[in-house]
Amino acid sequence: MMTLASLKARSRQVKVDLIALSLAARDPRTPWYAKLIVAGCVAYALSPVDVIPDFIPVIGLVDDLIFIPIALALAVRFIPDEVLADCRRRAGEIAARKTSRAAAIVIITFWLALGALCIWLLTR
Repeated sequence: MMTLASLKARSRQVKVDLIALSLAARDPRTPWYAKLIVAGCVAYALSPVDVIPDFIPVIGLVDDLIFIPIALALAVRFIPDEVLADCRRRAGEIAARKTSRAAAIVIITFWLALGALCIWLLTR
């Protein structure tokens, strides 16, 4: 059974790996086919069209839990080791940075203003 600490650690590692893959996809040393796999995986994850629609309870999410990790693992196999190591190092530095409170305040203010505008337009 996984503990909360191990889940947090795994979550941090997934974050670093995703940042590393995004950096690797932009690196000129990465082969085009690895970039294509990463782009396809991201497009599939964000696409409203799935093999099994998400509105089907439980089963709709299983395809995302299966296809996306397989595609990411495949992309990692095609990215050269030195590129992946460099990208993971840079991703670790990016993930370790403290988040800016000022930036968080600006983003939250933007979303609150957008929500207020939507409510105002709907009540007019």
